[in-house]
Amino acid sequence: MGNGDIAHIVRGYQTDYKRLYASNPEDAMTLNVTLVQGFGVIPAGTPLSKVTAGTPSIGKYVPYNRTVFSNYTNGGGAFLLSTPSGTDLEVTLDDSYKFAVGDSVIVADNNTKTSSSEAGGLITAIDRTTYPNKAVITVTSSITGATFTAAQFAKVFHIAGADNSNTWSDCAGILDVDVDTGVGEDAKGGVGSMVIKNAMLYNGMCPNVDAAARTDISASVNGQFLIL
Repeated sequence: MGNGDIAHIVRGYQTDYKRLYASNPEDAMTLNVTLVQGFGVIPAGTPLSKVTAGTPSIGKYVPYNRTVFSNYTNGGGAFLLSTPSGTDLEVTLDDSYKFAVGDSVIVADNNTKTSSSEAGGLITAIDRTTYPNKAVITVTSSITGATFTAAQFAKVFHIAGADNSNTWSDCAGILDVDVDTGVGEDAKGGVGSMVIKNAMLYNGMCPNVDAAARTDISASVNGQFLIL
């Protein structure tokens, strides 16, 4: 049964219980990591990027952004609700809690995901009270890209890499355990572990590991396996 004052059944959603490791997990080299708050449950197999600029998130980890980031889940950042106007970026209320004042962010979309992405600079304010249905993130640098539209899956995300051809999101490793970072105002972040080398994983369990991510972590695909 679920919530509600009429008889019904909540089926829920299917959980994937497949194994991540094809090799012995004890042989893998892993790194303990702290994940930025607000991304909900990040499943094992998610590629991670290390935040490289802005406080307080610098040094923590966020989900990696694929070089083409439309139509996929568990990616870093937040999709914009409207084309940016000056220094204001509109996101959902829940997504706004992925960020904090002082974070350094980038704006991009599917047409401008490389060299034409724009740095927003530091977040100076996050307004969650003016509107009941959205939040407004204010940054130091004006955003001018005309194609930063919802139709082009425009999004704002932490600077987590130095390579503009990789959406300023360099893959650092693969999360090997589910981590709940929380959603919305109660989000606090999470801790977990990340595979960095000496492992063979099931490639199907790592759907967001694209070619750029594999290059970052010196990984390769052999049949159904992702080899680090």
